Amino acid sequence: MKLLLIEDDLAFARTLMRRLEAHTQAQAHADCVQSALFQARQLRPSHIILDMNLNNESGLLLLAPLRSLLPSARIILLTGFASIATAVKAVKLGADDYLAKPVSMALLLATLEDDIVHSHVSHDDEIMSPERLEWEHIQAVLTRNNGNISQTARQLNMHRRTLQRKLQKKPVAN
Repeated sequence: MKLLLIEDDLAFARTLMRRLEAHTQAQAHADCVQSALFQARQLRPSHIILDMNLNNESGLLLLAPLRSLLPSARIILLTGFASIATAVKAVKLGADDYLAKPVSMALLLATLEDDIVHSHVSHDDEIMSPERLEWEHIQAVLTRNNGNISQTARQLNMHRRTLQRKLQKKPVAN
C-alpha cells in the first residue's frame, strides 16, 4: 500500500509513520493543504489518512479534491473532535471512514486494510439520506468492534445509552 499521511502535528505524524512503515510500500507526509495536494499528485497513494484540523484549515476541504484526483484511494479522516454531523459530512464529501483520536493502532490498521466495507456512496444516482449514512456508519464501527457497544460508543463520541437507542430503531431507507 502507498500511504499519504496529512497531519500538522509533526510528533504524531512521525510516530504514526514509523508504526505504519512495515505495512506500506511507500509513504509521504504533508502538513498543509498545498503540500497534501502536491504529495497526492506525486505519490498517487492507495490510502490516505487525513487529519480534520490542519493548521486552522479544515481537512474536509481536501476531501473533494483528493477524491477527484484519486477516485479509488481509501481516505480515512481522523479527528480529535468527533461528531455524527461531521462524520456524515465527511462521508458525503468522499471519506471512506471517520475515526476519533486517539485511535488504536489495531483499529487504524483494520480500517486501512478493510476494502470490503465502503461507507461512501459508489453510484451517483444513489444518494443516501443523512440518517441512513449515520446508520451505515454506526453499523460499520459496530462491526469493527465485534458488536462491543461500549467501545463503539467511545469511538463515536456518544453516550452508550444513546447508541443503544439508535440501534433499537429500524434502519432508515435511503
